[in-house]
Amino acid sequence: MKNFLSIESCTKESLVSLVNSAELLKEARVCGDFSDDSLKNQCWGIIFSKASTRTRVSFEVGIRELGGSALFLSPKDLQLGRGEPIKDTARVMGRMLHGAIIRNDSQVEVESFAEFSKIPTINALTDMEHPCQIIADLLTIKEIQGTWDDKKIVFLGDVNCNVAHSWVWAAERLGFELILTGPSEICNPLEYLKKVGATKAHYVDNPLEAVIGANVLYTDVWVSMGMEDQASERDGHFNAYQINQQLTSIADSDAMVMHCLPAYREKESSETVFEENAETIFSQAENRLHAQKAIMKSLVT
Repeated sequence: MKNFLSIESCTKESLVSLVNSAELLKEARVCGDFSDDSLKNQCWGIIFSKASTRTRVSFEVGIRELGGSALFLSPKDLQLGRGEPIKDTARVMGRMLHGAIIRNDSQVEVESFAEFSKIPTINALTDMEHPCQIIADLLTIKEIQGTWDDKKIVFLGDVNCNVAHSWVWAAERLGFELILTGPSEICNPLEYLKKVGATKAHYVDNPLEAVIGANVLYTDVWVSMGMEDQASERDGHFNAYQINQQLTSIADSDAMVMHCLPAYREKESSETVFEENAETIFSQAENRLHAQKAIMKSLVT
């Protein structure tokens, strides 16, 4: 049984295939072609313990457009909220659902669900990775830059978060250059890079040095969900890593600015730079729909 649990577990070929599939699904949707019914007569569970806008909407719409039905469940709706082990919930749902999409704090729990449910399981964000985001991002880069080959992608801000981890694995699998730049006293990624044995992803402390010649400037929130109690501790440490006109002037003249959203203006990005790049950023958000459809289709065909 196939699952989509991490970029780490993907091959180069599977990543390229997912991006290409998402591209075709997007083209079909633009033309009004909804003939793909890969999930016909299927019911997929969406089990989220964390808030979501883009991930939830894209999966619910995507399931319906592929001919299936979606069942949204939060912990308060399930016995998980009262302490039922994930493996017991998984074994029940595996007998009733055709697939599951899970967003929670634990990569281990998502992998456990996949093992015990024996149905296609998708990681919609955990503490360790956000793999669905990366497929949408790669599609966006392909659309605008033509390819990610030989590109320099710079991730600024919290470079030890789940999205950054997934980008590290994408770089290792696909071979492009990834530079992580953020405050070492708050989010030093060197231990993670060493654990991964990274050869394509590197850490650079100085953002002015990091973005020289960059083809893509990428950022995420500085305080991830579940870390709100660290907001005051983190305040001020990330200011030098804001994507603003100073940094974009150092990057490649055709550099893309990307943000996986939600965005807090004048923090991760200046208002001016964000609005100048809004078309790219919201195309990136839209591409979550096409990426989710490609991922689900790959698990059932």
